[in-house]
Amino acid sequence: MASTSIMIKDVPREDRPRERLLKLGPGQLSNQELCAILLGSGTREESVMVLAQRLISHFEGLHLLKEATIEELTTIKGIGPAKGVLLLAAFELGKRMNQYTPNDRYVIRTPKDGADYIMEEMRGLNQEHFVVLFLNTKNQIIHRQTIFIGSLNASIVHPREIFREAVKRSAASIICAHNHPSGDPLTIV
Repeated sequence: MASTSIMIKDVPREDRPRERLLKLGPGQLSNQELCAILLGSGTREESVMVLAQRLISHFEGLHLLKEATIEELTTIKGIGPAKGVLLLAAFELGKRMNQYTPNDRYVIRTPKDGADYIMEEMRGLNQEHFVVLFLNTKNQIIHRQTIFIGSLNASIVHPREIFREAVKRSAASIICAHNHPSGDPLTIV
């Protein structure tokens, strides 16, 4: 008996979930398309899109799906332990991201606070590192990034790289710092 399910290879490339995500962004995809991307493939009998729809329907939507166990997931034909574990990992990451609270952020009140935040890590480095701390409007660190790693005694820094990250992170202010592997801040080459 021939299957009436359209296989993903029969769908025009621009209409496939992965390609749509790349073109339009994840916010423009349906729950079915996002699940299809996570599942990766369907079965011989049905496409990944049909499997994704069955998965969502089985749990009556995302609300119950997010609480699914591996046993419940693997009872669905086409979802074995590998796909079940992948789904559980995605659900757990989503939960953790949702529970993340930025209140645990380090606050910079003085120049010493900034130095204390990065000093221990940078103290033993053998090359010059140019580090930027990106702060929100409450002077909380929202991101720390090593922008450049130089040589033993020099680091070439371009403002474009610093400001690109600041804009990307919507930083209200930045703190730039670098180390002196020689231990002598007066040494300039």
